[in-house]
Amino acid sequence: MITSVSGTVARIGADRAVVEVGGVGLELHCTPRALAGLRTGGQGKVATSLVVREDSLTLYGFTDEDERDLFELLQTANGVGPALARTILSVLSPDEVRRAISTGDVATLTRVPRVGRKGAEKLIVELRDKIGAIVTSSPNGTSAASAMSEAPWRTQVRAGLISLGFTGKDIDGAIDAVAPADGSDPDVSQALRGAIQRLGRK
Repeated sequence: MITSVSGTVARIGADRAVVEVGGVGLELHCTPRALAGLRTGGQGKVATSLVVREDSLTLYGFTDEDERDLFELLQTANGVGPALARTILSVLSPDEVRRAISTGDVATLTRVPRVGRKGAEKLIVELRDKIGAIVTSSPNGTSAASAMSEAPWRTQVRAGLISLGFTGKDIDGAIDAVAPADGSDPDVSQALRGAIQRLGRK
């Protein structure tokens, strides 16, 4: 099992990155959060999970071990393969997934493309007893769930920016800049266009 990859980031694409390790370029199919932490030409370390099929070996990349472990746990549910597990973690943070499953929150799970009501209910039934802790405390007293949770529109805009090749901390600044002052959710397409314009000026 390859549990992590560390090396020079050679390329970042819409949903994957290539990391050079010992002269070999490894392609990693990553979550948006993992991609956001990488920068082309820089050094990167990614938690990984190797999925073995008869005709392929695929490495999936994650922000940390927690995200990776949840990716693997999700696949123990009937009908959940690596592609859907990665999609779930692209829309929801690990703590959002845990909270939704442990509390039976079907509405949150159905925010994920390809997860309908019946699929969400199946996830809840099959994983509720396995999902683990919902919230962990950080040193300043806030919950990790609060720190990691992100509004759906922000996740969608971030994924869109990454798919267009933008990387690094500038993405967060651009998203913050287009966020409505009253805290409401903006139109995702308009927010994405505004963020692209701001990043383009830089």
